[in-house]
Amino acid sequence: MTSLLSRRRVLSATAVLSATAALPRLGQAADWRPTENVRLIVPAAAGGTTDVMGRLLAAHLQTAWGQSAIVENRSGGGGTIGTAEAVRQKGDGHTILVGNPGPNAIAYSIFRNMNYKAEQLQPVSNLIRIPNIISAHPSVPIKSISDLIAYIKANPDKLTYGSSGVGQSPHLTMAWLLQLTGLKMVHVPFRGAGPALQAALSGDIQILSDNLFPSLPQVQDGKLNALAVTTPERSGSAPNIPTVRETGPELAKFDVSSWFGIFLPKSAPAPVVDALNREIKVFLERDDTRKNIAAMGARTDYGTPQQFSDFVQAETTKFAAIIKQEGLQMDVN
Repeated sequence: MTSLLSRRRVLSATAVLSATAALPRLGQAADWRPTENVRLIVPAAAGGTTDVMGRLLAAHLQTAWGQSAIVENRSGGGGTIGTAEAVRQKGDGHTILVGNPGPNAIAYSIFRNMNYKAEQLQPVSNLIRIPNIISAHPSVPIKSISDLIAYIKANPDKLTYGSSGVGQSPHLTMAWLLQLTGLKMVHVPFRGAGPALQAALSGDIQILSDNLFPSLPQVQDGKLNALAVTTPERSGSAPNIPTVRETGPELAKFDVSSWFGIFLPKSAPAPVVDALNREIKVFLERDDTRKNIAAMGARTDYGTPQQFSDFVQAETTKFAAIIKQEGLQMDVN
């Protein structure tokens, strides 16, 4: 229920953002402004975090630029269908892609039949980062990552862990943790986060790797035991939950998050990229934006185009190594 209420608060805020007339500016005017409707392609279904961030940014851009900003949901293929649509567009600033790790970092290594390449996109800025969370059913005596490691060593082949699907960020989170510790658990993939969570709550699986929401409300209600969050820093929404990094030296570099950022077709010229980047900075510095993002359990993560490009490349390299060691290969459906 907490997750649903947070989503509703964030979605309802788009109306407030649209109605705002006076905006803080980095300068008197950007060098470039759109001359027609702006499309924000969301390569995911409505209601998820990619969609929410796309709609919040669209509302801001519409007010800032005085042009209609329309969100188009193009889901399917793990986000690759919508991303491929964005790649085919002109780089004139009128088509914007809202990206995430799936189609913009993981897909390049896990899919055999990719129909676009990373170099066909221009990273503009990240928007937010959200931790993943690892939790356990109360029926097992596991309340920390150290407990989990000790239990697996003492009881090999006794635990199963679930995720929202093969190759998704929560799956690769656990795969990497097990690789780094030299341990094994049976992975049970589900068709989405909802079924995986229900299986964890019922005890059908003992360990769950998930995005922070919707698991966190279940932890707060005592239905699951939180073991750790996966980012380098603790979450402001759950400061008492330790990070994976705090477990020991073998996990000192552990860093996995769900991130959501903005891309343009590679042909976009520098004035277009810079103008959009400036508006993203303004958007993320707004008090109402920060409040809405905090309600999602996330933190803002603005960067220059070069900083975001370096980040995406590092994410792509990290996931490629995890996927190679797991021996994962799939076809885009």
